[in-house]
Amino acid sequence: MPGDAISVAPHNYKTIFENDRVRLLEYSGKAGDKTEMHSHPDILAYPLTAAKVKFTLANGQSFEAEMQAGEAMFQEGHDHSTELLGDDARVLLIELK
Repeated sequence: MPGDAISVAPHNYKTIFENDRVRLLEYSGKAGDKTEMHSHPDILAYPLTAAKVKFTLANGQSFEAEMQAGEAMFQEGHDHSTELLGDDARVLLIELK
């Protein structure tokens, strides 16, 4: 099973808040940053800056997502690795427990 985002990529993720119901992470990345395969429960992403990210799923399929600052995106829990395409980015991630 893939590891937690914090343990896999501590250079990109930090915990802002956590309780028994949610965890708030901040992702900060530079263009070209990659993370190893890791796991998230159901998650809401809220970009503080525009971000273009390539997600590669555990089954090998990949897709790109372009997020605009202030536009939230929900994803069901899954395992993925990431590559930040384009510019540096900051994204808040709310993980539901």
